[in-house]
Amino acid sequence: MSEKDMNDENKITLVDDDGNETSYDILFTFDSEDYGKSYILLVPADAEPEEQVDVLAFSYDPNQDEEGEDFDLNEIDDDAEWQMVEDVLDTFLNDENMQ
Repeated sequence: MSEKDMNDENKITLVDDDGNETSYDILFTFDSEDYGKSYILLVPADAEPEEQVDVLAFSYDPNQDEEGEDFDLNEIDDDAEWQMVEDVLDTFLNDENMQ
């Protein structure tokens, strides 16, 4: 999935290679000085509040489209980078003040 469409402040629609659209809620975004990238973490829009779901994580360039319409989401391929994202997610999930 490579395109992002901001259709609401906290929702996006991802379009896969076959043109299928799936809606997601933005869990949170953050920047990493170590990797010089911005990251976005997503959960399915139709997930129930207490439901266990897979969280999708991508890096992206927040300045790519100043109108907030479409921009590319980049998969995280590096194991160390992925571990950093998981650590940030764990901190978010375990810190009630961040939710």
